[in-house]
Amino acid sequence: MNRYPLWKYAIIVIALLVGAIYALPNLFGEAPAVQVSAAKATVRVDTGTVARVEQALSAASITPSALSLEGSSVRARFDDTDTQLKARDAIDRALNTDAADPSHVVALNLVPRTPAWLSALHARPMYLGLDLRGGVHFMLQVDMKAALERRADVLATDLRNALREKNIRHGGIQRSGQTIELRVRDEATRNAVVDLARAQFTELVLTETAEGSDTRITATIRPEAARAVQDQALKQNMTTLHNRINELGVAEPVIQQQGADRIVVQLPGVQDTAKAKDILGRTATLQVRLVDESADGLAAERGTGPVPFGSERYLERSGRPVIVKREVLLTGENLTDAQAGFDGQSHEPAVHLTLDSKGSRIFRDVTRDNVGKRMAIILFEKGKGEVVTAPVIRTEIGGGRVQISGAMTTMEASDTALLLRAGSLAAPMEIIEERTIGPSLGAENISKGFHSVTWGFVVVAAFMCVYYMMFGVFSAIALGFNVLLLVAVLSMLQATLTLPGMAAMALALGMAIDANVLINERVREELRRGATPQAAINAGYDRAWATIFDSNVTSLIAGLALLLFGSGPVRGFAVVHCLGILTSMFSAVFFSRGLVNFWYGRQKKLKSISVGTVWRPEGDATPAKAD
Repeated sequence: MNRYPLWKYAIIVIALLVGAIYALPNLFGEAPAVQVSAAKATVRVDTGTVARVEQALSAASITPSALSLEGSSVRARFDDTDTQLKARDAIDRALNTDAADPSHVVALNLVPRTPAWLSALHARPMYLGLDLRGGVHFMLQVDMKAALERRADVLATDLRNALREKNIRHGGIQRSGQTIELRVRDEATRNAVVDLARAQFTELVLTETAEGSDTRITATIRPEAARAVQDQALKQNMTTLHNRINELGVAEPVIQQQGADRIVVQLPGVQDTAKAKDILGRTATLQVRLVDESADGLAAERGTGPVPFGSERYLERSGRPVIVKREVLLTGENLTDAQAGFDGQSHEPAVHLTLDSKGSRIFRDVTRDNVGKRMAIILFEKGKGEVVTAPVIRTEIGGGRVQISGAMTTMEASDTALLLRAGSLAAPMEIIEERTIGPSLGAENISKGFHSVTWGFVVVAAFMCVYYMMFGVFSAIALGFNVLLLVAVLSMLQATLTLPGMAAMALALGMAIDANVLINERVREELRRGATPQAAINAGYDRAWATIFDSNVTSLIAGLALLLFGSGPVRGFAVVHCLGILTSMFSAVFFSRGLVNFWYGRQKKLKSISVGTVWRPEGDATPAKAD
């Protein structure tokens, strides 16, 4: 009746071991560290960088507790923050010889102290939120005016190309702010332009003004289209920031929209505001332009003449200048994917680009009309342009797949593809608020949260032991197992724990013990009715299950509603709340009954059980079978 089969005990033991292993990394805490990553796509972070960092620390008489290459960054761990700060300065001086153009990002960070054997089992601690771990908080304002001007610029280029394809002659197209102006000289041309714009450019509103014998057509973006552009700009900026921060291996970020034109960025564990700004600003975009191969352009390229009007000068990675035309044929907005690979013929490292339908059409037309000319692919990073490659167009290229290659290594090709995948910002952003939360404040919050959960557990466990005797001990052990399991699940999911999450953990303790109270009272009730101890245990668990299930399901529904419709701290609370409900049902029913069965189930002639005082109505002479 009250005996578990062996496989159920095996499940309990496995759950206990797994919970202990994956909850253990949270006990080791975090170490102050200095993280070194590349500030440019052309800079490689490898074992050579590790050696340079080690030399810089040795020259400054600083000994790190650990130094390793992790992914695309080097991390040096230290015992205290004072040593961390000194190490940051020493490494920065050694790696960034030119302060105006740094080659590496040297940032302060906090990294786990998890032992290697636990890391080998993929056991990692939970992420801690900004309020617990410390870090930096930014509020960014998106320049929606610039987003609309950029969209107007794209529409002006598309309109110019469409008129060229239809052989419609006009007096020139100009963009002024968010408006596009076009002049025509006769009625037939005016009708052709208006028909084309209304058919292919539905997001534009046209107005006409007579100027002598000419007609000026002014096109502006419709209000609903402008709102769509602004929404898309905000979403693209958030995606770009998220990809950029994640792919650089910075601490688990929080990136959220706030209002119609603001973005909140939180970087837990990053203590250096200046370096965090640098990381946020490191976005790259691609531009495709034709090389100026006129006599003046070639002279400027050789250094024997000035750069001609309408052209610009950029450098290749080798340092060789290239004169390119100002007109941008394609941008990173037309890029859907970028992957590192190898050239099919020369087997050199290359970056394979995939263009969208619009970019594919433009690229096909450009390569068809400029066979034999050079085309420059320019990578812009932190406002500086660099010519990745400037190949000669041999034939028309269609299909939307483009390959760029040159004097690049495999690592450089991978880094370039990473930057291009991260994309460009759809609109400029300005930091309007910044805040740094120190690790000492985070440690204080952790301490307070830990003590609240600990004292809540101790008081509840003590009350259960006093009031329910041995069954209270079983309940307290099950409660401890529930906390262990909840921490392990959060760690395995790599969830971010915040102060609201710790509040939800404390709430989970109360909800978990509530199930055991129902079970214990049900066992007492069966004893009052005169049931034998073994029958009382069996009936107590079986009949309390329906009530426990109903109460937890209703709480789970409320938690799921918070998870679906909440944001920020509310979602953090909801995640821990929902997981706590699931772990409490397992621990309070399955695990605690396993303990009871193990303790009492082996006794065939059980006369009494320790479940506290069984109160009886006056005059009821039925003997109590509890002690």
